[in-house]
Amino acid sequence: MTSLSVSRLAGALLISTFIGLVSPRLCLGHGGVSMENDMCKLRAGPYVMHFTGYQPQSAPELEFCEDIPDTGYTLIVLDYLDAALRDLPVEARIIRDTGDESDLERITVYHKPAAVYPRGSFVIEHTFSEPGQFVGLVTVGDQVSRFPFAVGTRGWRTLVLYAVFAAVAFGVGGLLFLYANRRA
Repeated sequence: MTSLSVSRLAGALLISTFIGLVSPRLCLGHGGVSMENDMCKLRAGPYVMHFTGYQPQSAPELEFCEDIPDTGYTLIVLDYLDAALRDLPVEARIIRDTGDESDLERITVYHKPAAVYPRGSFVIEHTFSEPGQFVGLVTVGDQVSRFPFAVGTRGWRTLVLYAVFAAVAFGVGGLLFLYANRRA
């Protein structure tokens, strides 16, 4: 490989890294092509629901099914994948993750009492006022789905991810550039 082609490769790598860093939302994705590979499923005993979250005011273009990126107004939609759920009462609760769930009322930040949703969708609307660790509890009969999640973590996770990516890319690009110039 000539020093010119190594320099071009290093330059292309650096430009690609820059483009990737300034347009990160193009690289984000979630879910799967098929329900078998879908990471956004919620199970309560034998029943399965599809979980999708939105923050229409702060990030209208994003959907999530794990941690909630920012504080603020949040919509969580649970779509029933099992038809039997349409005839069963479903309850939802969001609690602070304190490690002690003996007094649910004290640590509850959101509660939607049990009700039947014959259309097959269950919507939670809540405004998270501060970041932190939470636990979602979805109850169907005597079956409880417990899922921990974080709120307001997008900044740190994104920053760490981009810093690692940039360090590796610039390191490789710099090594290629030095190699090309050493041989010239």
